Amino acid sequence: MVATTAQLLYRVFADETVAYAEPLRFVPMRFLSWIVVNALAVGAAAWLLPGISLGGDTTGQKALTLLVVGAIFGVVGATVKPLVKTLGFCLIVLTFGLLLLVINAAMLLLTSRLADLVGFGLHVDSFTTAVVGSIIISIASAVLGALIPDRQE
Repeated sequence: MVATTAQLLYRVFADETVAYAEPLRFVPMRFLSWIVVNALAVGAAAWLLPGISLGGDTTGQKALTLLVVGAIFGVVGATVKPLVKTLGFCLIVLTFGLLLLVINAAMLLLTSRLADLVGFGLHVDSFTTAVVGSIIISIASAVLGALIPDRQE
């Protein structure tokens, strides 16, 4: 008998400590809310800091730029950031977590470069601006993430 992926996930997570085990699935509304939260957080940083600027002349173009940059920022945060945090774990512990500020700033700079390559302008002037911007984005994402309900429908 061949087990499906969902059955394997049930077997892996079905122990005494995990009472609810559901298979992993793609939820479109959760994905869209994730992009909007990232876009609003980046928009807050661009609005508060003069060193972060968005491309686009009209409000519609800026909104589209924010959505694309929010998606890029989310993909970078979901793929590159865990790898960097894993590789730098010892230094993160050694610096009492202060290296996480540098990692977050580097992810914002990488997002800026990738957005420029795609053709949607997000420009971060300096590394210092990226550090402050990453702090603003983290706070805004936490607040917006708490306001949006986490339903799995």
